[in-house]
Amino acid sequence: MHTNDAVIRPRYAETDQMGVVYHANYLVWFEVGRCEFLRALGYTYRQLEADGVILPVIRAEVDYRHAARYDDDLRVRTRLRKLAGARMELGYQVIRLSMGSEEVLAEGMTAHAFVGRDLKPLRLRTANPQMWRLLSSCLEEVAHE
Repeated sequence: MHTNDAVIRPRYAETDQMGVVYHANYLVWFEVGRCEFLRALGYTYRQLEADGVILPVIRAEVDYRHAARYDDDLRVRTRLRKLAGARMELGYQVIRLSMGSEEVLAEGMTAHAFVGRDLKPLRLRTANPQMWRLLSSCLEEVAHE
């Protein structure tokens, strides 16, 4: 199973008056993780969209455990959890690195549909076989619909 870590250091503007990161920023960080996950596979969002495949978010969840704060050394760990036909699901962990240890601050997921420019669902296996193979290689098991 392939995972990728994206480096995040919260900016002051992402925090509230207490220095705690605003909750919606975690979803923005998930997008950073998702983009870097694809980039690590050698394929970018830009390439995917140029090939006529768009990935709208159709579901998102975040479970918050501990607060991230301004200037923390964070990693957004991303992995592909599911891949089936016209959908995929990614899992994320936001991890604080501190003195050689890791603390999971939040976990979550996003589900995506593969759609064309007309916003109609696409079966990625036929629409973009190269990307399907790359993503399939990230999973132990792929649902064949």
